[in-house]
Amino acid sequence: MAASMAGICHYVSRHGPFILLRRARLCLTLNSKIHCSSPALNGLLFSLNKRGILKNSFPADAAQDRLPRLLQSGAQTVYCGFDPTADSLHVGNLLAIIGLLHFRSAGHHVLAVLGGATAQIGDPSGKTSERERMSAEVVEENSRSIRECIERIFTNHEVLFQDSSKKLGTVTVLNNQTWYKDWSVVGFLSEAGRHFRMGTMLSRHSVQSRLKSPDGMSLTEFTYQMFQAYDFHHLNQIYGCKIQLGGTDQLGNLMSGHEYIHKVSGEEVFGLTIPLVTSTVGDKLGKTAGNAVWLNRNKTSPFELYQFLVRQPDANVKQYLKLFTFLPLAEVERVLEQQREDPGKRLAHKRLAAEVTKLVHGKEGLESAKRCTNALYHSSVQALEEMSDEELQELFREAPFNELLLEPGTTVIDACRSVNAIPEGPRGYQMVLAGAVSINHMCADKPEQVLIPKLHILSNGLSLLKVGKKNFYIIKWLSL
Repeated sequence: MAASMAGICHYVSRHGPFILLRRARLCLTLNSKIHCSSPALNGLLFSLNKRGILKNSFPADAAQDRLPRLLQSGAQTVYCGFDPTADSLHVGNLLAIIGLLHFRSAGHHVLAVLGGATAQIGDPSGKTSERERMSAEVVEENSRSIRECIERIFTNHEVLFQDSSKKLGTVTVLNNQTWYKDWSVVGFLSEAGRHFRMGTMLSRHSVQSRLKSPDGMSLTEFTYQMFQAYDFHHLNQIYGCKIQLGGTDQLGNLMSGHEYIHKVSGEEVFGLTIPLVTSTVGDKLGKTAGNAVWLNRNKTSPFELYQFLVRQPDANVKQYLKLFTFLPLAEVERVLEQQREDPGKRLAHKRLAAEVTKLVHGKEGLESAKRCTNALYHSSVQALEEMSDEELQELFREAPFNELLLEPGTTVIDACRSVNAIPEGPRGYQMVLAGAVSINHMCADKPEQVLIPKLHILSNGLSLLKVGKKNFYIIKWLSL
């Protein structure tokens, strides 16, 4: 992590189950209880509830009395988990990170737990079939990548969004593999397993839905809630963690942790849930649904993330500005009013895209997204000229990238044939004559024209060749 965070951030390792929670009858809906009439509630929970970031709390009276008073009594420790089941987090995970960022901004300490152990078991919540088993090596590599992602976002938030006059809480990244590696199966079951009851475990929604499915549920998956419960207990004992944050689809796992801690130590702990981010058709955004927008540049570029947000339906923008940005709510309303005055400019969409891209990829990532936008949608030659090789390859991810030796007298037709952009013979020649080819957004309909520097070849040594409407080729020219 950046040097500015070195004194307060402890990155111990890298793994952890991504914790999300589901509503149950013992779970209180926050917006029905957090209101302005009680001074004790006019703090962090009230603010997060107004933004829509918090949905439910557990146990039932937590939001009304005990949890607000706990948060007001001094800096607390909050944790959320992230399963390294892929080599990147995605937009569906981002709201959990933002929840941690809000707690940290309020002076509380946060733990990001990467599930190096639990990822090899597989969380059944929200799944219709058992996750394919991953090797320890894959989990380790995924964890390294996710750790870097979390560090980057926390750094960007501190540098670009945080009020320097406010004292931040600490942030610690842990790997639950570190406290499971010395356990034996017999030892764990003897120590922890005796505190779990089969009837309670079988009643969990995640278990019931899988038991009724054609594939059923393996014993491995069934034990997942035991391990997540023990994670909470371990963090409570070692770090004094009393609050678990996660999405609404894993309340059963959170309840298991609460019950286990209550039986073993009698400590009072709490759970807070955040809403799941869904697509326009209601599908959860994530790996399983196959619609993930990733937070690592090599999987989803800053441009692609920016465009994903710019293209959100109007109905989503107000909610997303509250959820995914740190704009004051008064500023959100001002931006929405500007959009209502001139909907065609899509100012609210662009502000949403800019704020989130900057949080995830930093200032340079946002500038890259804007350069790519200008190059692709506004045919800006200047933007093309300012783009790096990496940005061009990100922008035209499916386009072939070719390095060619620039020989004297190289023509338009030579360039096209060198990258196999047109058919051989008269047909390809005719395509150029007919105007089917452009170079750097300019029509190149003279096959024998010699390539001209600064026109066909940009100052960064690149040419963007397009044939037809969608076939792009990137050429990096090497001088003799």
